[in-house]
Amino acid sequence: MTFVVIENCIKCKYTDCVEVCPVDCFHEGPNFLVIDPEECIDCTLCEPECPAEAIVPEDDIPAGQEAFLELNAELSREWPVISEMKPHPEDAKEWDGVPGKLKYLER
Repeated sequence: MTFVVIENCIKCKYTDCVEVCPVDCFHEGPNFLVIDPEECIDCTLCEPECPAEAIVPEDDIPAGQEAFLELNAELSREWPVISEMKPHPEDAKEWDGVPGKLKYLER
């Protein structure tokens, strides 16, 4: 099993999760993070660290968010690894919980 970054990370992009990852499975895009399913060891350390609650086990992906499993796999092959915490966007709290953010995903 792997963990998956879902829609609520878009435009929030908190990086608290990358600090605790023992295998550097996070990859960073312009306004979203993804988890490489080939690298994730299911350690569970990242999930509680996400202030936006945007990391879930693949077996618990919320209805309507299933496409994020493949999106994480796809984008992790394109985006660079991130292993150190960075400041989150200034307006991250305003975007936390906003529905329908997939249209704002920047590749």
